[in-house]
Amino acid sequence: MRPAVSSSVSAAAAPPAPAVSEWRRAVRYLRRDVKVVAGFLVLGGLVLTALLGPLLSPYDPNAQAFDLLAPPSWQHPLGTDEFGRDLLSRLIAGARISLTVGFAAVLLAMLAAVPLGLVAGYYGGWVDLLIMRYIDLQWAFPALIIAVGLMAILGPGLGNVIVAVALAYIDDFARLARAEVLALREEEFVVAARATGASDLRLILRHLLPNSLAPLIVQATVSVSYAILAESTLSFLGLGVKITTPTWGLILSGARGFFTLAWWLAIFPGLAIMVTVLSINCIGDGLRDALDVRVSRAA
Repeated sequence: MRPAVSSSVSAAAAPPAPAVSEWRRAVRYLRRDVKVVAGFLVLGGLVLTALLGPLLSPYDPNAQAFDLLAPPSWQHPLGTDEFGRDLLSRLIAGARISLTVGFAAVLLAMLAAVPLGLVAGYYGGWVDLLIMRYIDLQWAFPALIIAVGLMAILGPGLGNVIVAVALAYIDDFARLARAEVLALREEEFVVAARATGASDLRLILRHLLPNSLAPLIVQATVSVSYAILAESTLSFLGLGVKITTPTWGLILSGARGFFTLAWWLAIFPGLAIMVTVLSINCIGDGLRDALDVRVSRAA
């Protein structure tokens, strides 16, 4: 969403008012999108479950006090695992880990990558060359391979998982931020602000960054689902959090040898991951359409 350019230099350099109406239009568009509303409701329920986990869990997620591999019943709605632990309680505890990794890793990746992309796109030259060659080098490797390698170096732990996943997705945000700045830096409102004597820092923070947020927000929603899948994969491989911490990936990993005996050990954590990722993708898809001026104006 680009700001309208005033005929005067001073007006063009000021914060553009039409951008506010574009965001309001996007909010109205999101309210009418059924899949976005459903995605927010599901994700909100999952976040609330993660926050209230200790209050909602019927049992201690690590208590080995029940029948081994008991099928779903009134006492254990999702059954128990091979150590007699209640699966529902473990899934509720795992929601906190998965959502924490998803949101924290993406936030950390944005904080590290967006400034790199803004600086590379604005200054160009050797600065752009130096930053983007590193980004291209990381781009050449799959994000999951990078995360696995970092976890092998850092060792297990929640903080290490967040750092590893965040570093694995830096290239996506850096490339996107750079592309947006390259498209915006020669716009009239930026040229006008530069002509009034605005510093480089002011130009980047006051004009380029706000007008680059829409695609970055959409990318963030997509990356959250990728980060949750990455955490589950790392835990499945035994490279995630400590083995005593219940996560969806660890539960799936433990179900490998019992699928024919206890189908619920793999089905329910798999459904939890699928529903979470699907709800986030629905939100991201709606944000992509809502923040597209052509779509929102046609609606």
